[in-house]
Amino acid sequence: MAHGVVQVTNPSSSRWRRRTGEYETLAAALEAASDGDVLSVGPGTYRENLLVDSAVTLRCADGPGTVRLAPASGVALTLRGAAVVQDLLVECQDVTSAALLVEAGAPELSGVRISTRSAVGLEVRDGARPTVRRCTVDNPAGLGVSVLDGAGGLFEECEVIAAGQNGFAVRGGASPRLERCRIHHASGAGVSVTGEGSSLEAVSCEVFEVRGTGVQLSARGSGQFTDCQVHRTTGDGITLDTDAVLAMADCDLHDIPENAVDLRARSVLTLTRCTVRGFGRNGLSVWDPGTRVDANQCEIHDSTGDYPAVWVSDGAVAILDSCRVHDVPDALFVLDRGSRADVVDSDFAQIRNTAVSVSDGASVQLDDCRIKEAATGAWFRDHGSGGTLSQVTIDDTATGVIVTKGADPALERCTVTNPAEAGVYVSAGGRGTFNGCRVIGSRGFGFHVIDGCRSHLTRCRTERCARGGYEFSEPGPVTEDCTSDRAATDDMPEPVPTATGGVLGTAAPAGTSAAPGTPARQQSPGTQSYGLLGGVPAQRPAEQQQEPQVRVTARESDAVLGDLDALVGLDGVKREVRTLIDLISVGRRREKAGLKAPSPRRHLVFTGSPGTGKTTVARLYGEILASLGVLERGHLVEVSRVDLVGEHIGSTAIRTQEAFDRARGGVLFIDEAYALAPEDAGRDFGREAIDTLVKLMEDHREAVVVIVAGYTAEMERFLASNPGVASRFSRTITFGDYTPGELLQIVEAQATEHEYRLGDDAADALMKYFTAIPKGPAFGNGRTARQTFEGMVERHAVRMAHVEEPTHDELQLLYPEDLPNLN
Repeated sequence: MAHGVVQVTNPSSSRWRRRTGEYETLAAALEAASDGDVLSVGPGTYRENLLVDSAVTLRCADGPGTVRLAPASGVALTLRGAAVVQDLLVECQDVTSAALLVEAGAPELSGVRISTRSAVGLEVRDGARPTVRRCTVDNPAGLGVSVLDGAGGLFEECEVIAAGQNGFAVRGGASPRLERCRIHHASGAGVSVTGEGSSLEAVSCEVFEVRGTGVQLSARGSGQFTDCQVHRTTGDGITLDTDAVLAMADCDLHDIPENAVDLRARSVLTLTRCTVRGFGRNGLSVWDPGTRVDANQCEIHDSTGDYPAVWVSDGAVAILDSCRVHDVPDALFVLDRGSRADVVDSDFAQIRNTAVSVSDGASVQLDDCRIKEAATGAWFRDHGSGGTLSQVTIDDTATGVIVTKGADPALERCTVTNPAEAGVYVSAGGRGTFNGCRVIGSRGFGFHVIDGCRSHLTRCRTERCARGGYEFSEPGPVTEDCTSDRAATDDMPEPVPTATGGVLGTAAPAGTSAAPGTPARQQSPGTQSYGLLGGVPAQRPAEQQQEPQVRVTARESDAVLGDLDALVGLDGVKREVRTLIDLISVGRRREKAGLKAPSPRRHLVFTGSPGTGKTTVARLYGEILASLGVLERGHLVEVSRVDLVGEHIGSTAIRTQEAFDRARGGVLFIDEAYALAPEDAGRDFGREAIDTLVKLMEDHREAVVVIVAGYTAEMERFLASNPGVASRFSRTITFGDYTPGELLQIVEAQATEHEYRLGDDAADALMKYFTAIPKGPAFGNGRTARQTFEGMVERHAVRMAHVEEPTHDELQLLYPEDLPNLN
């Protein structure tokens, strides 16, 4: 399109001296113009590279969008000084340069539209301080706006429509300010601030639809965002790296599939009255020593993924003051030595798993906080992990507080109400100091301490706990001035032992001064009793502690071994079992003779395909050990992953402990044990079941024999999943697949047991059938043989139903035509 005439006027001159002129090109008009002149540009396309270094005004004579500046290459428009540019359309196709360049001075741009495929849409550098209002940049090939080299300026109501790289980039000590701007459809970061001295101030801005990170600060860059939105990114919402500093107030981060905020390498973030919602990974992810986030009056909620809302690791620090975290899988996850979270006057609610989790030597400080409707209120996981919970209330959880594996927190004046399981659960070497804490309305125990853990309870109280106030399964906990209102099964106040030997709630023995119902101090942990009552209780008889169990009548070992020998095939298995039995039996004889006896571990690994007799052999093995006096009962308790792994953090250890207790005196058989250690385990709770089993097998090695079973390759992976697993099992016994002949024997045994016989050619047909049957993962070996027999019986019944007077032989004989069809 041809261009019109450029008219140059100087409106500041008096009417009779007004200077005016018309020029064919913009370059000619600029050469003739002086400071203060106005260049009214006629409609058209001007294919010129312009340099404006005077204080002139460029505007469209016929209004916005009528003048198009589109040179063949190079920078379309370069501004220096105090020029004013209004309503131009700038187009450029040079991928090596900027479309519009502001090099120095303080020009003003308003209503300018940059539509280009350049290296940069708008570049501001060399200390320039432009004022840019209502301008747009559309550059799908490169950067949208770049401010660098000490430049700055004000951008008001501007929009980056598209960018092939970062939407708005600040570096080299630049410091622009954005007001009411929109940056979207960028293919790098929406906003990027990099380098020492580089900073960005943004007010009421929006960053969205970004194929990458929304806002990225790094290498000592800094920023201040007020009343801004970041949403609909494909990467993180906000990332800070390498000493970056960002303050955000009244901002909204939402609909982000990755981390809403990710901080690393000594970065510092301050959040005030901000909302973080709809994130796929962590709401706040804080890493590395020196990295810190301070959140005040913020709300983090509605996670769309399966990750903690606040993640603090590798020595980082998070401070939450007057915050709300709700509707997330886990609220606060702090791990690694040196990592810390300080939380004051904050609420955690509707937490699907654990509200506060502390592991790997990390610590937390919670003051005057409230946890409600979580699977676990707080879990201190392992050695060195701890901190303090002061005046924290935990309501409507499955378990209030869990302490495991050497963790040692301190709880001061905390209250747990209405837990579904235990108010406080301590196991596997956990410790913990509980001072002035209360558990109210537990549907399990108030304080449940197992494994002889050395927890210290002072002035604690339980009320209305369904199974009892205090359960100490072994000596270890130290108690002082602890009370309970009632027994597990009574409506009467529950007796609690006192230091003098009396009980709270009853008359004291003669010679003591303790009045009924008056608390008395326990002087020494060595004199306390333990078990299930309500205060610091006396131990119950063993038969009252366990669920009713079916007694197994012990048979002589020869009879049980006869049953083992009668099994079809399994010659290698029989040899292995007999060798182990002989080793145990001879060891017993050597003990009687006063000699040292070998002490083989009795726990076994059974590997092989389904249906090869693993469960049957495990049951017989338990009976044999009982007949030899090695096990008390020899019964079999068969479990799988679903019986051991809970639906939430905290319940897995309890389920595993309960399964182990049911197997006391017998065999715990874990089928498909490899499912406890899936290849892509991530945060899978099966690991907790393995850890719990390892410790129980060591602590109660004489009480239970554990047999784990599954496919051969998968069981090798299972044994490698925990350093203590392989050492707990004495040997692996491999159950080979049955041969067609052995499968035929199983069918013949089934037929005999049910008073059937194989007719002519049926045995040969079965051999061919078992040879041809597919041997895929679903092939069940012995189970397949039994199913085949059942199928033959069904087809035989259909055949006989149409015979009016079948003979005795006809009612017994199975023929080849009764075989099921091969799939």
